Amino acid sequence: MTEKLDCLVALFVATSGTSGDELGTDERELVQLVWQVVDLESNKTGETNEIVVRPEVEDLDPDILQQTGLTAQRVHAAEPLEQAVKQFNSRLSAEVNQRHFCFCTDGQRHIRQVIHPETSKKNVSLPTEFYSFFDLRKEFQKTSSSLVKQNELDLPIMCDYLNVCVDSSLPFAAHKLQQIVGIIQALNTEHVGHQFSSPEGVNMKFEIGTYSRLECVDDNMVIRARGLPWQASDQDIARFFRGLNIVKGGAALCLNAQGRRNGEALVRFESQEHRDLALQRHKHHMGNRYIEVYKATGEDFLKVAGGCSSEVAHFLSGEGHVIVRMRGLPFSATPQQVLQFFLGCQVVDTKDGVCQVKGSSNGGCQVAGGTDGILLVRYADGRPTGDAFVLFSSEEHAQMALKKHKQRLGKRYIELFKSTAAEVTQVCNRFSSTPLISMAPSPLLSVVPSPLATGLLPLATGAFPVTTSIRDCVHLRGLPYDTTIQNILEFLGEFTADIAPHGVHMVLNSQGRPSGECFIQMSSPERAFLTAQRCHRHLLRERYVEVFQCSHDDMRLLLRGGVVGPNGRGLSPPPCVSSPSFFPHMGVGLPMEAALYPAHFLVNTHPLPFYTTYYPSPPGSPPTLGFFPPGSSQCHALPAPGHTLPSGVGQYSPPDGLSHTLEHTHLTHPKEWVCI
Repeated sequence: MTEKLDCLVALFVATSGTSGDELGTDERELVQLVWQVVDLESNKTGETNEIVVRPEVEDLDPDILQQTGLTAQRVHAAEPLEQAVKQFNSRLSAEVNQRHFCFCTDGQRHIRQVIHPETSKKNVSLPTEFYSFFDLRKEFQKTSSSLVKQNELDLPIMCDYLNVCVDSSLPFAAHKLQQIVGIIQALNTEHVGHQFSSPEGVNMKFEIGTYSRLECVDDNMVIRARGLPWQASDQDIARFFRGLNIVKGGAALCLNAQGRRNGEALVRFESQEHRDLALQRHKHHMGNRYIEVYKATGEDFLKVAGGCSSEVAHFLSGEGHVIVRMRGLPFSATPQQVLQFFLGCQVVDTKDGVCQVKGSSNGGCQVAGGTDGILLVRYADGRPTGDAFVLFSSEEHAQMALKKHKQRLGKRYIELFKSTAAEVTQVCNRFSSTPLISMAPSPLLSVVPSPLATGLLPLATGAFPVTTSIRDCVHLRGLPYDTTIQNILEFLGEFTADIAPHGVHMVLNSQGRPSGECFIQMSSPERAFLTAQRCHRHLLRERYVEVFQCSHDDMRLLLRGGVVGPNGRGLSPPPCVSSPSFFPHMGVGLPMEAALYPAHFLVNTHPLPFYTTYYPSPPGSPPTLGFFPPGSSQCHALPAPGHTLPSGVGQYSPPDGLSHTLEHTHLTHPKEWVCI
């Protein structure tokens, strides 16, 4: 502080909860403000002032009220926090009469853990004077550093050392205030000669920034917050920790393997002292949710916030400080069209699939920096991902932009979310490091023993290949639910000729309906590799389809023992609408509908713990490969060797009306799903 202080304002606050070194840890509301002005030139004091604050929660502890010297009637008759702050500011301004002053409190908690968090939660504006203050314990430590450690200091110790005497008959808050005033006067005497300079500062806003993975981050300055709402942004995190100083770009939201927020964030503070105060906000509330706060390491923080490219660093260094994420953009969209989308112009698709702007701006919200405030996310090979990040100069502009959520740009509706600098870094790193051939994740392979090795699953014969790790299959995800085999063959184009006989396996969900996934066995690993490379994220009726190369083991694992997804996929067989049939070799009752699958399509009753089963559709084949022997006009499941299936198995009538026959055919109708 360069400007000379004329006076200090000794400030003491009380809540309806704990006090002392536990002040603010229980998230209880402010009920009392007491202060007194100390003139540093004459070392004289003004009158003691008090304002009582009415909390929103009226259930007050009588013992705490008695300690503060208040009564329930007086508290309930007081003004709410917003009016109390205005009254406090008015009375204090009149008393100091334009003299330059600064607050002085016993420790950090009164300002950082009570006033700032509560006013932030209740959307109450604070005067700028509340963003700097003197910590009396630190000021005392400067004059007598060898006496006692700072974390062991309290008002009685400082009073004893400086020979400050206070009337013990005063009420609790008034007694504490007089101790603070006495210590200030003792430090301000010529004998001690202490100069009050360099006050503590409180950040007024959170700034976005970037980090390199090579930076060194102190482990004692980082926390992990869990339980965040999925729509929370870094600004919301900074607001939750209001009063504590987060470094520039120090609030990093974590993303899961699918690129979505997992409700966690890593937060880096300016000092260990602020980190320790942040840990005391464990299970404080953000809205209706309580947030868990734990220690974390600098390495954890850099894994989330570090490693951005020069393009990302340039984007985040722009003039805006609120980020909005766009999802679902047409691949042909340009920064100019995104800019016009937010300005309110109509962006439409032409017949050749290129977006064009029609009409003039009708208001809307201004993007900070124009096209420089727009970052289109791309794969490593330069292909667009359909994601973008946009900078806005203020929270108001960002809120206006978010009102365009699910409005259309071209033929696609756009999803909008508040985002963070760390999310920009993570999303761009994730896509830029993705190889041209995406690898289907198989987390179970390293932790779950082979089903065949454990004897839990019967050996597949016929339609399923022998267990092997050769990657000659492809896994299609994101198919429209009404996709037919013919649609898949058209989607694969030239690679249709490489499909193995009976190699198309449509995956059904637990209700017996298409799940949007399919496995296809190819003629060789090389052709599977090329299929995944050429077809990945190509469109099938306005939906892009993910194509992964995989092995027989991966396919069998997912079809027979895959992880239960969040949508409950594979939790049970297709619904049973008639009496169950019994398969002796399986040792379990299955619904009648399951009988239209051969025995080797079904799963043993000994489940892997916490895992379940997909039910594959009958396999199909492309029209140029193979044939089936003649049979009856009805589709029956053939028994496994040595076993007899129950009689009375009816026809299979799928919802799309496909015919399922065993007539002699070379599959001139590729839409058929044939039971074998």
